[in-house]
Amino acid sequence: MTWVFAVDRNDLEQCAVSPSATPEPAEGEAVLRVDRVGMTANNITYAVLGEAMRYWEFFPPAAYGLGPERGLPPLWGFADVLSSTVPGVFPGQRFYGYLPPAAHLVVRPGRVDATGFHDVSPHRAELPSPYNSYRLTTGDPAYRADREDLLILLRPLFYTSFMLADQMADRGFLGAAAVVLSSASSKTAYAAAAEMQGKGSRIIGLTSPANAAFTRSLGCYDFVVTYDDLAVLPPVPTAYLDFSGSADLRRAVRDHLGDQLVRDIAVGLTTRTPNTGAADEFFFAPVQMRKRRQDWGREELDRRFAAAWDRFAGRVSGWLDVEAGDGPEGLRGAWLDVLAGRVPPRVGRVVQL
Repeated sequence: MTWVFAVDRNDLEQCAVSPSATPEPAEGEAVLRVDRVGMTANNITYAVLGEAMRYWEFFPPAAYGLGPERGLPPLWGFADVLSSTVPGVFPGQRFYGYLPPAAHLVVRPGRVDATGFHDVSPHRAELPSPYNSYRLTTGDPAYRADREDLLILLRPLFYTSFMLADQMADRGFLGAAAVVLSSASSKTAYAAAAEMQGKGSRIIGLTSPANAAFTRSLGCYDFVVTYDDLAVLPPVPTAYLDFSGSADLRRAVRDHLGDQLVRDIAVGLTTRTPNTGAADEFFFAPVQMRKRRQDWGREELDRRFAAAWDRFAGRVSGWLDVEAGDGPEGLRGAWLDVLAGRVPPRVGRVVQL
């Protein structure tokens, strides 16, 4: 079955699976069959910020026979080459990358080498380059077949976490004695905490009372505070990394810390009401990635990421229970569950398509 899953851009709960045409590659194109993808709060963020950050533009609905009021929330996962007219891209090759919630993706591979390719389709030319990169499993130092689900669920989050931790260290942790992370039970937050822990500043997690025990069990925070107990945050110079996007929480943190708050950085949002504009700055991983490619070169950046990923994957396998669904309806169910906050923090949802 050739299908596409789309949401109403103005009401993310309104979603449906629809039939779509079977694509054929033109000259210079390849068709990927989307095989296995993940569904996390990160995918909800892409939809909530779809207009502001241009996430809706990666997979135009018109390419799947849908109107402009619909949106295809980007996913991360693995796809296999179904057909190709491009030298160096062959049927059967397996790639990791940014994928639509659909049975197929037509790409225009450029810069093809042993590590993969970039999609140089015209509509993606002005979009952030890291999202256009497709990594060939045989040329990826971070790939292991037995860790595919961890890569699906955590690699994009971990790249954000890795680059955030790197930027914080690069900036001397902004002179902060403490770094506070909201939504501390979220995967992006605890991965960043794991990378920053032991490098200078005290790492403090903010979480709900329901998730406090899980967050403490991770062992990557020096101290865990619940949202209803902000008064125990130490009155020291503090950097606030906001993964929640909650306006009320941002206000409460600012009121409590006062002039001890050295920087308020929006990283993501686990709520559906973006409040990132109220922060001092918004962290966007591709910016730090470009800096490090210039500083270190691509190969060294890949090497450092692979080493950090290997350390993290060894730890997170004990923190995460993978739950797998099947088919487009399984994808729709996973979307609605994550959107409604019904997925516990230690559970990761993947879908075999």
